[in-house]
Amino acid sequence: MLIRRVTADDWSAIWPFLHRIVAAGETYTYDRDVSEEQARRLWLVPPPGQTVVAVDDNADDNDDDGRNVLGTAKMYPNQGGPGAHVASASFMVDPRHTGRGVGRALGGHTLDWARAEGYRAMQFNAVVETNVGAVALWRSLGFEVLATVPEAFNHPQHGYVGLHIMHRRL
Repeated sequence: MLIRRVTADDWSAIWPFLHRIVAAGETYTYDRDVSEEQARRLWLVPPPGQTVVAVDDNADDNDDDGRNVLGTAKMYPNQGGPGAHVASASFMVDPRHTGRGVGRALGGHTLDWARAEGYRAMQFNAVVETNVGAVALWRSLGFEVLATVPEAFNHPQHGYVGLHIMHRRL
């Protein structure tokens, strides 16, 4: 697996799985009916942030159906001004490629990026508490739940559930 900066050509591989994940309404606070253009603006962050893709480096580079894009992450300052020393990140793994360590690889990459860019910590503002796989992954990478905002997320199956604020010093 290779993690690299996103290119314009990667969007056609990202959009289908990003759209499915957001439309499911289980893990992101984005509008479930987000348009492709809105999603592109949300996901492809400008500097000082960065968006990356995890690709299967054993796949054919000419693959045009997105099989070699396994997942994606975006990294950026969590806040501006005096809060800009804390990074944040968001992650999506194509459901066809879960269980292959893509999320862990992207998580490690974002932590390395944040350290290299001089951030002092990384904070996730809205980890859905029922997303137990993500919560376990972030805990295994050194994040802790600082607080849970009760009933802050309306999950399609579980109803109103909490959103964790997770943090890790770098």
